[in-house]
Amino acid sequence: MTSPRAWLIWIIGIFAYLVAVSQRTSFGVVGLEATERFHASAAEISFFTVLQLLVYAALQIPVGILVDRYGSRAMLAGGGILMGLGQLQLAFADNIPGGVLGRVLVGAGDAMTFISVIRLIPLWFAPGRVPLLTQLTGMSGQLGQLFSVVPFAMILHSAGWTPAFLTLAGMSGIAVVLVLLLLQDLPPGHPAPLPSQGLRATGISLGHAWRQPGTRLGLWSHFTVQFSGTVFAMTWGYPFLISAQGLDRGTVSGLMSLYVAAAIAAGPLMGRFVARHPLRRSTMVLLISGCTAAAWAAVLLLPGRSPLWLLAVLVVTLAVGGPGSMIGFDFARTFNPAHRLGTATGIVNVGGFIAALVSIYLIGLVLDVLHASGFSRGELYGLDPFRVALSVQFLLLAGGACAIIVTRRKVRRQMAAQGVTVPPLLKSLAKQRKLVAERRRTP
Repeated sequence: MTSPRAWLIWIIGIFAYLVAVSQRTSFGVVGLEATERFHASAAEISFFTVLQLLVYAALQIPVGILVDRYGSRAMLAGGGILMGLGQLQLAFADNIPGGVLGRVLVGAGDAMTFISVIRLIPLWFAPGRVPLLTQLTGMSGQLGQLFSVVPFAMILHSAGWTPAFLTLAGMSGIAVVLVLLLLQDLPPGHPAPLPSQGLRATGISLGHAWRQPGTRLGLWSHFTVQFSGTVFAMTWGYPFLISAQGLDRGTVSGLMSLYVAAAIAAGPLMGRFVARHPLRRSTMVLLISGCTAAAWAAVLLLPGRSPLWLLAVLVVTLAVGGPGSMIGFDFARTFNPAHRLGTATGIVNVGGFIAALVSIYLIGLVLDVLHASGFSRGELYGLDPFRVALSVQFLLLAGGACAIIVTRRKVRRQMAAQGVTVPPLLKSLAKQRKLVAERRRTP
């Protein structure tokens, strides 16, 4: 039976992660205000988030090693302190270098959080509970995004820039205090984990994980389906919906809340699909990427502004990409031994954030080029320039899908050598329909 102490540890962990996600996504709400406050171009505004994501992605594998060495408690506290300092810096910054420094600190602290929380779960709970609690932990992050969409945005527009970011800094402070006072790395009597491996052994393990085709399939899966939602939620969603589509802030907050709700609802459904159809995981990833491309094409090619229902369809489609990207971690789990799982997970987690930062920067760069050329007719965030700029996502979606197909072939050849054959999709569907029909005929 799980002890009340274990549940307390988990609740503190997910609160720390919720706070981290609210810090991560807060800048997506202030794109227009940041442009005015820092007198910044679109490319300069995108650089805030690009650098933040670059720091996050670059620290994934090093943070995994540090968590093994120093424990979740120390890393969660350190991450919370860094995020709090970053938001304090941003609250009073009035120029681009000061603002960028704040976002770098936020990115570094955010990078320490998710891995630290996930590491606590198998130490405090029975193996049978771990998958569900891991899924629920990931879903809790969506509530952090909801905070940045609604309460943070309300504080920003009613009290101003500085009080809004001071509120975020205060949330980080609360998380740090709870972690230091109440969180423990190990249950009483639990043996301490083995000491972490040295640098040479870490490098060897990293090489083995990368050479495993299943790891690379996870990387490209995460790369392809995660980035577009991140781009939308963290940077360009608000300017696109408000300035280009002409929506009021209340409607935009509603769409962003729909994004969060759709991601939460899709998580368990995606988990059930993966559990029931493990040989069709890559097919689901390709389906999600195709739906993402189709949704963006419908919005960007439609003459004039899009109807609200179509924007809602786009938001829901992008939201599904978050839970869909978790399939990448399942590839890492099933194709790597336990002692290499942390390294493989770090490799996979880099994919989507690298794609996001490249896309965010390119969109900002294209917007600036179009503005300077006169194409935008003086509207930096007009509908026509956004049509062109947001289209750069199709390059990443197509490239990622091609990489998935190529890597999947290598994975399936490896599986075939081990005696596991993946039947053609149509043949498998026909067999399933036949089984369902037979069950219905059985009295």
